[in-house]
Formats: sequence, C-alpha cells, structure tokens
Amino acid sequence: MRIVALLFLGTNLAFAQGAAGASQPGSPAQETVQAQTKDEPATSQPPAPESSIWNRFWVSGQANFIRQQHGNFYAAYSGPNSFLPAREHATSYVLTLYTGFQITKNLEILGDAESTGGAGLSNALGLAGFTNLDVVRNPSLSSAPYMARAMLHWVVPLSEEREEVTRSPLSLFSTLPVRRLEFRIGKMSTADFFDVNTVGSDSHTQFMNWAADNDAAFDYAADTRGYTYGFYMEYDDRRWTVRLGEMLMPTVANGITLDWDIARAGGTNLEFEFHPRLFKSKPTAIRILNYLNRADMGNYREAVNGYTSGQTPTPQITAYAKQGRTKYGFDINVEQYLTKTWEAYGRIGYADGINEDFAYTEADRAVSIGSIIYGKAWHRPDDKFGEAFLMNAISGSHARYLQLGGLGFILGDGNLSYGFEKIFEMFYNAQIWGGISAGIDWQHINDPGYNLARGPVSVISFRIHLEGGVPFDKIGAALH
Repeated sequence: MRIVALLFLGTNLAFAQGAAGASQPGSPAQETVQAQTKDEPATSQPPAPESSIWNRFWVSGQANFIRQQHGNFYAAYSGPNSFLPAREHATSYVLTLYTGFQITKNLEILGDAESTGGAGLSNALGLAGFTNLDVVRNPSLSSAPYMARAMLHWVVPLSEEREEVTRSPLSLFSTLPVRRLEFRIGKMSTADFFDVNTVGSDSHTQFMNWAADNDAAFDYAADTRGYTYGFYMEYDDRRWTVRLGEMLMPTVANGITLDWDIARAGGTNLEFEFHPRLFKSKPTAIRILNYLNRADMGNYREAVNGYTSGQTPTPQITAYAKQGRTKYGFDINVEQYLTKTWEAYGRIGYADGINEDFAYTEADRAVSIGSIIYGKAWHRPDDKFGEAFLMNAISGSHARYLQLGGLGFILGDGNLSYGFEKIFEMFYNAQIWGGISAGIDWQHINDPGYNLARGPVSVISFRIHLEGGVPFDKIGAALH
C-alpha cells in the first residue's frame, strides 16, 4: 500500500510539472555550467521573485523505476559475490519527497524523505561498475521511508552584485552573490557536491552505471544508502570555485551505521573547479578533487599474508582491520559543451588501493568518457541520447586478495584471472508529458569483476521517471 500511495503522489506531482518543473537535486556545480548555455533543457524551477512568502517554500517529488535483465553468459567459475551467470531480472524503485523553506535572503533549511525498494541484479554484487545506481547495496534493509537529507544552508555575500541561478531541491535561492561563501551542515550526500558532472551524475534520466554517474575510484564517505552527516563549505568567484567537506564514515565497509568519533574516522574532501574560456560560447568545467578517508579499515597485503602463513583459512580483510587507517585518492573531472545541444564529459580517478575499499565500490583506478546529445535536431528538445565508455581497475594487492578467494563488500568470485573491467553504456530517454519520461538503456560488460574467466554480459534496462512540484509561485499570485 505504501508503494501504491507514493506512486499516486508521484504521478500527481508529475502532472503538476507543466506548472512548476522540479527534479532530483541539481548541484551548485551543475547550475554554474548550465547557466552559461541558453538551450540546455530546463530541469528545475526558474528564478522566482523572492518578495512573496509563497516563493520561499519548496515541495517536489520524484519516482524512478528501473527494470534490468540479462541472459546467460559464460563463467568458468563463480563465488559468493559473483555476478550470476544464469539469466535473471530485477526491478528497483526510488521515491523521494523534497521539501525546503527559505528562512531569510541568505539562509534556508532543506529536508528530503526517501523510500527505496526492489532489488538489483545478483543482489548488486559482482561488478565494480554496477548497472543501476538506484540499488541499495544491502538487500536486508527495509523499504520504509527514511530521512535522506536534512541540512541548513547559509550564504555569506562577498559582493553586492548578484546573479540569477536555477532553483533546485538543494538550493531554493533565485539569485546569489557573484562572490560568496556557502556553508551547509546536516545530513547530505557527499556526491551532491563533489565530483558532480552534468553529463555523468544523473541516474534518473541519463546514465545508470555507478562508474558513469560517479568516479568509481572516489570512495566517498557514506552509509550503504549513500548518505552521511557532515559539514560543507564553498567559496565561489566568477570563474572558479573551491569546496571543502568533512563527512562521517561508516563503522564497517558498506555499513549503515556511521562513526561519530571524528577524531578517529571521517572523510575529508577538497575540490577546485575552474571555468576557462577554451571555446567561445561553449562552456567548459574542470574539477580537481582530492579525498582522504580515515576508518577502521583492513589492509589487503596483511590479509594475503595472514592467509599464506596459515593464520586464517581464507583471506579475510576484516580480520586485519585497524582503526585510523587512511585511504587517499584524487579525481580529474571535465565537461565540455561541443555544441549547444551536445555535451561531453570525462573522468580519471585514482585511489591508493592499499587499504580496504569502504563505502562506494571496489575500484582503485577508473576512467570514463561519454557524451549526451539533446533531441532538438529531431524536434524532441527534452529527449536525451547518451553513450559512455567506462574502465575500472584495482591495485596489485587487491587483485591478489581476490585471486586467493578473499571477499570484498562487492566482489568475490572465489578466484581471479585479473583484467580491467570494461563497460560500454548507451541510453535514450524520452519525455512523455510534463514530468513523465521513459528510457531504455544497454550496457555491455567485458570481464565483470575484473575477471577474464567470466563474461562478457549485456544488460538491458527500462526506466520510468516521474517528477514534479507544487507551483507556489502561481499559488501566491492567485491569492494576491
């Protein structure tokens, strides 16, 4: 009954889309690039006058349903955490209610409730670049609604000049100072603000694969649902931005419980963003991210040595966990408009691969490149066609651990003939009416889970997306 009720709500919100567009959160980084092009399809509410009390409210919702399936594929062997070689299918859903209130010209409070359900193929195991970002990696969690985000957002003006910006569930302001400081504190997703890319960050209407929507080697601080508590600050100038965030880490790899002892555990993130003028009237964004995680992590080499010396019957990385261990990584993230309706992106990610992968997926190196074409040329301006190539890798000690039969929180075939995991993804997303869209997606995966002895496999996906919001601007106008 909960699913039916939320679906009914989502459908009605989608019908309201003609009056007020809304989408899943668009990050400040996305808004900066989108503001530089006139023909980018609108996905959030346009700037609204701030004089009316009604324009300070935000209520919107989204519902995303994905069905995936694959046929039989070759596997020389399989283990406890393998992507299953037998034909299978799975359906997932994510339902989100976004709310917010702008308290003053520079202060707002934001809160989102979310419900997830269904399942992923093979219980979301066996692939570093898993095929569906919406899937929660712990199938034992309840589908009961939970608080996904709850944060205060404060803007400190550093200039008199202001610019119009696109309102979204992550920022209700219709104008912002050109030079400013922004502070956020509360519950959020690290990926809301770091490693964001307008081409590769939206599983609801664009790419679905984990390694397309985020840098697979960015082991960002989060619980198994993808959220954490933290403090975030940002400095913005006309052509550049710097971001700093300190987030809570889970107590165990892929865990739902967060470690509140920030003296011993946490995730520190620092990102620089630049907007060079490389091509006239074709916006460019370059982001350089560094992160350092501290947690109760195991060490791959110690786990291998413990097994080969007979201390453990199998390689067990959790048996060698030590509080305060670190994991370092960086990411270079680029997006470039090639025309007003064709945008490309690329990422290169690196993690040291010494200590345990802990929060996102099992990848120590990652490369992705892709593009999206908007459908203006075939008279469907809100449609999208995209394709991307993704390649993931792991460190030598990580590979040896898996080869000897070790299990991670994602991978574990019982053996390993190591090779790069290579994925090609292609999708088409069509706007049906207002906030209702439908998409089809194809992913071809070579050497799933870095294993030359398994695959290739192709995954077909079908997606229905509903989104919409309460048109407070029109309500306010009608009452006046």
